[in-house]
Amino acid sequence: MHGSKAAAVGPGPAISLTKVRETAPGLVSLYKSAGVSLEKHGLNGRRAAVYLVLDHSGSMRDYYKDGTVQALADRVLGLSAHLDDDGRVPVVFFSTDIDGFGEAGLSDHHGIIDKIVANLGHMGRTNYHVAMDAVIDHHLDSGSTEPALVVFQTDGGPTSKLAAERYLCKAAKLPLFWQFVGFGDTRSSQFDFLRKLDELAVPAKRVVDNAGYFHAGLDPRKVPDAELYDRLVAEFPYWLAAAEEQGIVR
Repeated sequence: MHGSKAAAVGPGPAISLTKVRETAPGLVSLYKSAGVSLEKHGLNGRRAAVYLVLDHSGSMRDYYKDGTVQALADRVLGLSAHLDDDGRVPVVFFSTDIDGFGEAGLSDHHGIIDKIVANLGHMGRTNYHVAMDAVIDHHLDSGSTEPALVVFQTDGGPTSKLAAERYLCKAAKLPLFWQFVGFGDTRSSQFDFLRKLDELAVPAKRVVDNAGYFHAGLDPRKVPDAELYDRLVAEFPYWLAAAEEQGIVR
């Protein structure tokens, strides 16, 4: 394992506990739990952009209604506060196409998913590649030189597997790490493709291993915060080391 480059490492979390207490008191315990996981995985003081990609296909309806998606957004925000100092996470909603964009922020996180979803249209099918394309464009347009952790949630395989694989392989040359999170029945064959994406050959298919995958089960809210954060960041340092070696992250 290579150490992180000094330029991309700060003295501590990007946003202080005091600031989180002031702006988002409801996220304090999540913020603390995320900090423990980051320290455990050698990511203390690391800077990275954080994205949240949310499956908005028809089968996701109940997860939006019962607050599961909002709970994931809050947890990702708690993590982001350590990595990125702007206190905001860009959110991409996708189904057949891009259904919409939004932002979750420390100061307005409460109920933000419901507010955004209320203005989105029809819940369609599942096309990963359209969401991947949107994240790639956003990251390139931002001009950021920092690496990015993309939390990509879905409850099933994509309509176009070929396109999803192609985009992931193309994106391997960019400073983006894709952490896929599955919602639903762990025994479903729907997730076979995500396991395949996670294990695509290096360097035959892609220059570095730029993706991770874990399954959060039928009720993702029951996954303890500490476990969720461990699984969200466990593969990130290995990718950082490989990406630095290849000059993808500087």
